[in-house]
Amino acid sequence: MTTIALIGSTGNIGSHVLDEALSRKHSVTAITRDASKLKPRPGMTVKQGSTTDAESMAAILKGHDIVVASVKWNEASVHHVLDAVRKSGVKRVLFVVGAGSLLRADGRTHLDHMADRGIQPPTSKPASLALEEVRKIKDLDWTAISPPASIQPGDRTGKFRLGKDQLLEDKNGESRISREDFAVAIVNEIEKPKHLRKRFTAAY
Repeated sequence: MTTIALIGSTGNIGSHVLDEALSRKHSVTAITRDASKLKPRPGMTVKQGSTTDAESMAAILKGHDIVVASVKWNEASVHHVLDAVRKSGVKRVLFVVGAGSLLRADGRTHLDHMADRGIQPPTSKPASLALEEVRKIKDLDWTAISPPASIQPGDRTGKFRLGKDQLLEDKNGESRISREDFAVAIVNEIEKPKHLRKRFTAAY
């Protein structure tokens, strides 16, 4: 059993990470800005907290095996998260970042391709900048994970491919995964780390 501090436990991805981790009998401290959104569940402790308050967040994170940060990077500062993690003494941290920083076949980022089409999701650029900061970290065992271009509610199949910095596409040129399977990839990494101080991605 791993003790997991999950920041952003009620979000689109974080809520599925919570489900997956609890289904595997891990102990999860579910951290959210609104504790009323979570009902009691076996193996889960709910803590209300904000990344803007590093001192109180550090107190919540302290003593866990790993911190998972699944937040909207246009609303949360990676520096605040890192400050809290460092103050807590936890050495392992997994960051969920966006797909925008993944590289397409032509060597340009997915974010560049979206911009060409006039698409600029509010979280994409901040998530790319957060990843740049994460890659500078020398004192923590960090991992970052990016989803493919499309991540929607779906089925938990447990079958997907892993990649590194390239956007993964299937034979039809689609880049996608269900939120359920993306959560499987995250909890797999928590249980058996294969991407220490690296970014990886998961897709069908």
